[in-house]
Amino acid sequence: MSLPNVSITDFYRSDTSDVARDFYIPVLAEAVRYDRAVGYFTSTSLRLVARGIDGLRANGGKIRLVAGPRLSIDDVEDIRRGYEYREIVARAITREVAVEPLGARAIESLGMLGMLIAEQVLEIKIAVVAGTSGLGIYHEKIGAIADALGNTVAFTGSLNETRAAMEDNFESIEVFTSWTQGDARRTCRIQENFDALWEGKTERLEVLEFPREAEEHLLELAAQVTSSDPTRRGARQLACEEANKHGWATTPKEIELRDYQKEAITKWLQAGARGIFQMATGTGKTITALAALDQIGRQLRTRGSSLVTVIVVPLLDLVEQWSQELNRFGIVPVKCRDSVATWWTQARNAIADPRSGRSVTLVVTNKTFGSDAFQDVLSFVENELLIIADEVHHLGSEHNRTGLPAFASWRLALSATPERWFDDEGTEALRNYFGKILISLGLKDAIELGALTRYRYRPVLVPLTDEETAYYTVLTSKIGALFGQVKGAKGKARIEADAQLGQLLNKRANVLGHAEGKIAALRKEIGKRREQPFQLIYCAEGGRPQEDDPVGGERQVDQALDLLGNLLGMRVHSYTSRESKQERRELLEAFGVGDLDALVSMRCLDEGVDLPDARTAYMLASSSNPRQFIQRRGRILRRARGKTEAEVIDFIAVPPQDQELYETERNLFRREMQRFVEFAKYSENYGEALSELRDLREYYELMDV
Repeated sequence: MSLPNVSITDFYRSDTSDVARDFYIPVLAEAVRYDRAVGYFTSTSLRLVARGIDGLRANGGKIRLVAGPRLSIDDVEDIRRGYEYREIVARAITREVAVEPLGARAIESLGMLGMLIAEQVLEIKIAVVAGTSGLGIYHEKIGAIADALGNTVAFTGSLNETRAAMEDNFESIEVFTSWTQGDARRTCRIQENFDALWEGKTERLEVLEFPREAEEHLLELAAQVTSSDPTRRGARQLACEEANKHGWATTPKEIELRDYQKEAITKWLQAGARGIFQMATGTGKTITALAALDQIGRQLRTRGSSLVTVIVVPLLDLVEQWSQELNRFGIVPVKCRDSVATWWTQARNAIADPRSGRSVTLVVTNKTFGSDAFQDVLSFVENELLIIADEVHHLGSEHNRTGLPAFASWRLALSATPERWFDDEGTEALRNYFGKILISLGLKDAIELGALTRYRYRPVLVPLTDEETAYYTVLTSKIGALFGQVKGAKGKARIEADAQLGQLLNKRANVLGHAEGKIAALRKEIGKRREQPFQLIYCAEGGRPQEDDPVGGERQVDQALDLLGNLLGMRVHSYTSRESKQERRELLEAFGVGDLDALVSMRCLDEGVDLPDARTAYMLASSSNPRQFIQRRGRILRRARGKTEAEVIDFIAVPPQDQELYETERNLFRREMQRFVEFAKYSENYGEALSELRDLREYYELMDV
């Protein structure tokens, strides 16, 4: 138990190091004291370095943490008005840990803090800059770690004690060691600065005790979380560890499969390990697939055989989500995305490992899967091969499906909507490759089985303005004329007419999606739910269409952000392609633990995002593709601790009722009405929701929809 035996460099930077893996975990595992002062702190960082923390606990170590509070705008205003700032700070800290309802991830993270406090391993104090208007922000970032012999590692730099800082942000720290010539003075100074801070002897800073109410709440959460004890291992755990050591998946004991998941796996094995799981979004497709991987692995291990599993996903975010779930099953996959240089050698060597009885798992994006480099890697596979395709409908395009290896013995496809929209050929090709649908778990069944939460659907009708009506009418007239041309045209003329028709339909849909009245209607609806957490707002893409401006006007997402953030004072952020991958992951974490009230998006929340805590969704716009609203609805219906019901507010722009355009409008509106009725059909307030749409259905004679 000696720090000088640990390999430590004098500098860690995100482009060359994994700070948690390369520094925190090995250093903390040898420590008996960890002192840390940060601008702010989240419990998720402790989960990230759990192995190191376990080592410190086993050594009888202690953690002393000083962090600044996260003050809301209201908190700052109360302090400026003269309210006692210590009470405001205590209120802010308690709010962070006692927000209701808490998501599952927040309970797990905060419960870990509570366990450390209960075991008297962790002690927390709060630092504020006293004597400034509104209370200053404590933003120092230093740390010191010592072993039983008094050897000390000190560090300073940009890293906050958050998972995002350790894993996603671009951060750096300077490291000093007491046994290195030239470092001892700096190490001692950092330790002395922390000791003075802890004892409340630092000028301009006031150090407050951690609020008792917040501590009591953390202790309550700790009781809900089962702490793992590495010294007590049963036979099952030892067997799992042995399997994991050779790359095989083992289902965690805390996962209890539902009957429909067990049925799906049984049918898949009976069908020769080929088939499609058609399961509603949020019903556990990923867990079902990994449990199936566990079962096939058990059969192969008894024969001493090896397995290569390739999991194909459409989005980069899904690579990370699948990797996290695989970690729970004891697998560290090879992640094949981004530059070929980052994964090719690792993937090639893993597959070429000649030892029998081993399993290799690769997670790859659709784009990388179809590349020459990845297809070259697949050519080295000599063992059994399993292909798992998530959101398999994406693989149905002619380009993507050509990469599916014919020699794969086993195949599993996952999707809530495996049928490709207006592509019967692609749908048939997927069925021919993967096999038949083995389980079809729709929304109604999923809700009745308790796999998804119940929900209420509230359609909100929004009339177009005079200007929008005029532009809408012009577009609809042109669409009606082109319909006739498309029917009568052939060859090149038909292709050109189809293209023009598609452009006009998109423009017309944008007029409805960007209807000016939707923002005012949104303000009214959010006003009813302003204090509720976990809200999502889906906006129309691009800018507001204008007849004389092909670029368009203000983005609806910006209007929504201004409304929620500036006018209503909510904690809100955009979640779009403009945010980096690291920023999006940090935003999801903040949303999951209640640091953000709402996320505003266009399409980035449609697939590849796990937000079980989301309670309310505002649909300002949706495409006519049924897959989009099925995915969005499933996103909001995922189950979470404390979540009993969800709510979908759908803003429907009402087109002008022009008798001259009646037939054209009726044909175009039928598809939209199918979406509305689909949303209402399985809601708790089915009759009430349909009554809001009755006038429109009667006018267009669509009561049969």
